[in-house]
Amino acid sequence: MRIIVQKFGGTSVATAEGREAVLRRVRQAVQDGYATVVVVSAMGRQGDPYATDTLIQLVNSASAEVAPREMDLLLSCGEIISSVVMAAHLSAHGIPAVALTGGQAGIQTDGNHGAAQIIKVDPTPVLNRLREGLVVVVAGFQGVNAAGEVTTLGRGGSDTTAAALGGALRAEVVEIYTDVDGVKTADPRLVAEARTLSVTTYDEIAQMAHYGAKVVHPRAVEIAMQHRVPIRVRSTFSDAPGTLITYSAEAGVMWSEPFADRIVTAVTHVVGLAQVVVKTGRDWATPRLFRRLANAGISVDLISVSLESSAFSIPEQRAAQAEMILTELGLVDLQVRHGCAKVTVVGSGMRGRPGVMATVAEALYAAEVPIWQTADSHVTISCLIPASDVQRAVQALHDAFELSKV
Repeated sequence: MRIIVQKFGGTSVATAEGREAVLRRVRQAVQDGYATVVVVSAMGRQGDPYATDTLIQLVNSASAEVAPREMDLLLSCGEIISSVVMAAHLSAHGIPAVALTGGQAGIQTDGNHGAAQIIKVDPTPVLNRLREGLVVVVAGFQGVNAAGEVTTLGRGGSDTTAAALGGALRAEVVEIYTDVDGVKTADPRLVAEARTLSVTTYDEIAQMAHYGAKVVHPRAVEIAMQHRVPIRVRSTFSDAPGTLITYSAEAGVMWSEPFADRIVTAVTHVVGLAQVVVKTGRDWATPRLFRRLANAGISVDLISVSLESSAFSIPEQRAAQAEMILTELGLVDLQVRHGCAKVTVVGSGMRGRPGVMATVAEALYAAEVPIWQTADSHVTISCLIPASDVQRAVQALHDAFELSKV
C-alpha cells in the first residue's frame, strides 16, 4: 500500500475556497493510487471562531487561571472541528472519509500538557481504515498520554503530527501545504528576489527553522529525518512543485530534482533579542549565572565565554528579569544592549569550506551593519546585529552568496 500524508494549515480549511483546494489535492492523491491520510490544523487565525488563539482568549475571559489539563481539552477542539468538517466535505464529494482525533489515530505522548512530546504512534487504527478504502482525516496538534488524557503538542504541533504519522505508516512522502509555494532563500518581505528552493536537506531546513524561518516546525523535520520520510512543502492554492526536504543529494536525484552544489542555502533572521555582556572574573560566577537563568526559564543563545567575561543573547522581554538575576548574584559589571537581531546564513555546503565567514563579514561591513557577536556550527554562521539593520543585512548576505540564482 502506497501511503501519502497531507497536512493542511488552518487557513486552508477555514473557507469554502480553501476546502475546495484541499479536496482537489486529496482527490489527485487518491487518483494517483495513494492511501491518503490528511492532517488538519484548527480553522483560521486569531479572531476566527475556532482558531487556537481565539479559544485561549475565550477561556481566559472566563477564568484568571485554567489548569493545564483543561486547557488542553479546550485547545484540542479546534483541530477536531476541522477534521470533522473536512471529512464531511470529502465524503459529500464522493471521497469516503473518516475523522479521527490524535488519540484515536494512535498518537501517544508524555504527560506534559501544552507541550507534550510524542512517545509512540500505533499505526493500526489508521491502517485499518485505509484498508477499508477511507481517507483518514486526523486532528493535528494532539495525542493522549498513558492515562488517556488529551494532550497538545505546542506550536507547530500539526506539522509534528503529520511527520510522526508519516514515519509510523512508512509513508512515501509527507506533504505540508501552506500559504507559500515552498521554502524561500530568505524572507520575501525583506528580499524581493528571494527564490523558492527546489530541494534542501533535513539538516538545512531544521537549522533554518531554528534560526527564524517559519515554514516547517523543527520537531517535524527531526522526526521525518529519523524515519527517512521525505517532506514536500507546497502551496494549497498553487500547482508549483514546492520544496523537497530529504536526506541527501542522492535522494534528490531519485525524485528527479536538481541538488545544487551550493555553499549557502538561505539567510534567516530573528528579531526581538537583547545582548548581555557580564564581567565574571576567574571564579565560579559563570556556571552560577547560567544555572540561575536556566532555573528562571530564560533561554540563552549566541554564547561566548572567556576567563573574564560572558556574552550571550536572550529574548528582549526577559532582559529586565535577567539583569535582576545577575545583579542578585553580585555581577554588577554588566551591559545589556537592547534592540538586537540575529541574522544567519545556513548551508550544508559550508562545512569545511574556507572563506565563508570572510564573505559574511565583508558583506555586512560593505552594508555598514555592525557585528556585535557571532556564533557558528558546521552548517550555520550567525551574527548579532542592530534590529534596525535587519533588512539591509539580509539583503547584503543574500546578494553576497548569489542566492537569487539558486
